[in-house]
Formats: sequence, C-alpha cells, structure tokens
Amino acid sequence: MVRVASLFSQLLSHFPRGEFQEIVVRHGGDRGAKGFTCWTQFVSMLFCHVARADSLREICHGLAGCVGKLRHLGVMRTPRKSTLSYANEHRSSKIYEDLFWAVLQRFRSDGLLGPRAKPLRFHNKLLSFDSTTVSLCLSLFPWAKFRRAKGGVKVHVLLDHGDYMPAFIHISEARRHYRMAAHLLKLPAGSIITCDRAYNDYALFSQWTEAGVFFVTRLKDNAVFEIVEERTLPQNRNILRDQIIRLSGAGAQDKCSHLLRRVVAWDPEHEREIALLTNHKDFGATTIADTYRQRWQIEVFFKTIKQNLKIKTFVGVSENALRIQIWTALIALLLLRFLHHLSKARWSLSNLAALLRLNLFTYRDLQQWIDDPFNLPLIEPIAASGQEFLPGLGQVG
Repeated sequence: MVRVASLFSQLLSHFPRGEFQEIVVRHGGDRGAKGFTCWTQFVSMLFCHVARADSLREICHGLAGCVGKLRHLGVMRTPRKSTLSYANEHRSSKIYEDLFWAVLQRFRSDGLLGPRAKPLRFHNKLLSFDSTTVSLCLSLFPWAKFRRAKGGVKVHVLLDHGDYMPAFIHISEARRHYRMAAHLLKLPAGSIITCDRAYNDYALFSQWTEAGVFFVTRLKDNAVFEIVEERTLPQNRNILRDQIIRLSGAGAQDKCSHLLRRVVAWDPEHEREIALLTNHKDFGATTIADTYRQRWQIEVFFKTIKQNLKIKTFVGVSENALRIQIWTALIALLLLRFLHHLSKARWSLSNLAALLRLNLFTYRDLQQWIDDPFNLPLIEPIAASGQEFLPGLGQVG
C-alpha cells in the first residue's frame, strides 16, 4: 500500500507534538520565534543527520526541494539559512537533550529497543563507560581549546548493554580529564561497570565498592600491590592468574583500603597478557574476562554514530550549536536503532541508514519498507483517453 505520507513524515510521527511542545515551553524555546518554531528547527537538524547534509545551505535547499511535502512534516515554510543558524546559536540545547531522554525512556518502556547479541549469563545490569574526542578547528571553535593548535570536545557515554543505548551522556571540553566525568555517575547497587584503565581512580573504586557497585577495568602497568591470596585457575581457559590483592602504592590505602581482585587473561588475538582489576569476588575468572571484553560495545557505539551521522563536521561554530547537533545526532541514532530492531530484513544499521537517506521522501509504508525495501508496490500508469503509454516515452497520440 502506498502511504499518503513520506518515510520521513512517518519517522517524525514518533515524536508526539504534545510531548515536544511541553519540553519547548519548559525551556522557553519558542519565545519570540516569529514563525520559525523549535519544531521546524528540529525537523531541519534531523534532516541534516538522516540526509547527511554537509552545511546549512544543503539543509535548507534540501527541504526547499520538497515542495508540497513539508506540510506533512509539520513545517509551513522552508527555513532560511540565516534563521536556522541564529536558532542553533541562541535556542537552548537543553530542549533536544530533554527530548532525547524522553523518547529513549518511552521506547525502552514500550519494548521498542533490544539487543541482537546474546547477553552474558548473569542478571546484573552491565554498563560500559568511555568517551570519544571530536576534533575541532581551533580558529573556528576558539572556545574549545584542546592543544596549542587544536580544539575539541569529549562526549562521555555510559552505555547500557540491555539495548546498547546510553544511560548517561556528558559533553565537556576535550582538555578535561576522563576521570572528571566518572565522578558524575550515579550507578544502581548491584550493577557492573566496565571502563578502560584511563579511568583508574582508587578513591572512586572505593566509593563504588561501598555503594555495592561492581567494576571491571584494566590495571595499570605501574600499579603497586601485595598478593593476599592465589585462587584456583579454571581448566582449559585463557586465565593465567586469579589473585586477591591489596593496593600498596603511595597513598593507595588511604584512597581504597578494600581488598580487590586481579585477573590476568591471555589475549590470543594480540598475543598479550591483560591484567584486570575488579571488586567482584564471586564470578569465575572467565566471566570477569568476558565481562571486560563486552566493553568494546561502546567502541562500536562511537564508531556507528561517527560513520552514519553528522558528528565530525558541524554546521555551526558556537558551543550551543555544537551541542544541538550532537543531541539531534543521538536522536537520529535512536530512530535508526528503533527501525533496525523492528526490521525483519537481515541488513546492517549502516545499510539501513544509507538506504533511508535515499528514500526519505518516498511514499511507502514504513514497516513494509524496512522489512523489504526493494519490493516496490506496483503502480499502473493511467493514460488519457485515445492515447497510449509507452515506458520511457510517456504518452503518445
């Protein structure tokens, strides 16, 4: 069946206008709008990501070429480049931050997201924490000074392995250390967090242990410790050591007086030993190693968003405009993950994003399209009376 609304319009239907307007009113987004509403701004920025538009000009011209179809998107007129630029600079990015969390919560509660990989056997909530640096030109983004001739921002993400979507996001200047964002986390008791050794903070590990939060991370090569107990190794596994240790470096006991566990696993792919540090003493050593291996899912998350959305080049140079583009990119990723989960076709998320970009204004039923995008509905051309329709030539008398 051919729908009377485009695929893009059907995607936007998952953002109820009442919910959206409530967020806009909360932040005063449409105050003094003069015709250019936050909804038009949102549609424009979502089009930027899904259509992979490289500039404000491409966004506005791309929407201008959809004459007669904008009304289906809730947009009354084509946005102007200067108007969109001004809105991105002055309207609060908190609007789209709140929109992302509201829609993500609704999708999760309705079961519209889900993992495709087989989870680990334990029932604890598994989380991974890491950050990615987005490089910026210092002459265009002087507020984001990182190094002498380079700018950048860091996007810190706590990934929930239940659906491989974020549970926490923090955007900061790139010069801020990784550990600063880790102190902002509020983790539920019983959860397990994995992180790289860049986040080694003994005081933070002590706080997590006392709060009933488990962690699995890499132990730094220069860490000083005493071995309290040697534990039995599992047979026929890549586990070299399983030890209970006490941190004994300078000031380490003042920061973390708890006994911790050191598991050394062999990495056959890179032919190296990996020393892991954890406060979980009940899981088997193999499970601890497998848990840390799951941390690479957050690397996949960063790779996915950078390859499929506009997150490495920006259409505005102010900090607010950059934040708006990052949050709308995350909203676009949420839509892609939602479509990928619903689709019965066995295709990658990258292929889905590429084909959606080419069919944004195609009039197809969205569910039928994501299940079988190449099975086009048959539309018979109707010729005028007394005329014959020839394929490729049109009507002939």
